[in-house]
Amino acid sequence: MPSRRSLWLVAAPAAFLLLWSGGYAVAKIGLQFAPPMTLLTLRYACVIVAMSIMYFIIRPPLPTDRRSWAHLLLVGFLIQAIYFGMTYLAFRDGVAAGTAALIMSFQPIVVALIAPRWSGEYIGWISWGGLALALVGTILVIVSRSEIEAPSILGFAFAFLGLAGIIIATLWEKKFGLSHHPVTANLIGYAAGLVGVLPLAVVLEDMHVDWSWPFAGALFYLVVGNSLIAVGLLLAMIRAGEVAKVSTLFFLVPPVASLIAWLLLDEVMPPLAWGGMIIAGMGVLIATRKRSDAKALNVKLSKEQVP
Repeated sequence: MPSRRSLWLVAAPAAFLLLWSGGYAVAKIGLQFAPPMTLLTLRYACVIVAMSIMYFIIRPPLPTDRRSWAHLLLVGFLIQAIYFGMTYLAFRDGVAAGTAALIMSFQPIVVALIAPRWSGEYIGWISWGGLALALVGTILVIVSRSEIEAPSILGFAFAFLGLAGIIIATLWEKKFGLSHHPVTANLIGYAAGLVGVLPLAVVLEDMHVDWSWPFAGALFYLVVGNSLIAVGLLLAMIRAGEVAKVSTLFFLVPPVASLIAWLLLDEVMPPLAWGGMIIAGMGVLIATRKRSDAKALNVKLSKEQVP
């Protein structure tokens, strides 16, 4: 009879994939009732309340020096304010949920290609080929989607700024990050995100919210489903040694996000776009998977793991 641990490990990847991928479409639903920075302000405030309760129950240690505080605040700001903030602005300006998810899937590729100069990790020509394949697939998706609904250039600019935010945060964490309790790290990170988006909501938006059941449902999903359960599952899988499986899951996010957006938002993906999605997904998988030949060439470096 399988143990409880093995059962949740079987269910966790599918649950994480659905919850994380659904966040793209659900965020677009929320943006029908509130401006981007206002929606993020509400989301982060609710998450901070929940994380604060968890903090006072668990009592995990806080950072002990200013440098650790600064690292957590910076990474939190880059992810919560820049990555999510720019992504929500991209949604507002017409970028499809699946297209945004596909653009964000370039994060592990770009990190892997920058890593040699940043942290001494090796990356080979296979990853460059994967990047090229992913770019071709992404272009196919964008071109085919544009024939149905063309987003603004500004929308794509916001999407790539969001991608830059998550890339910089990841590189910074890889080089300077320290091990902190997940509750502590998330609480500080979301607080940094709130500090980043709240002034923008006050200055640039009227902060009007059309309170309704659909908006309440979207906000609940983003807070509980995305920020608490999905992130918790991700951290639990990593701690259980499921890193390879987690890496594979992320290349499945764009097609699943596109399917959910089609069901919830009627965002149609033409056949050519689905073909591009498959090509891009394969490129991401090729570029980010661990390879024995890469590890063999990297034995003289201080860090042998190729992301």
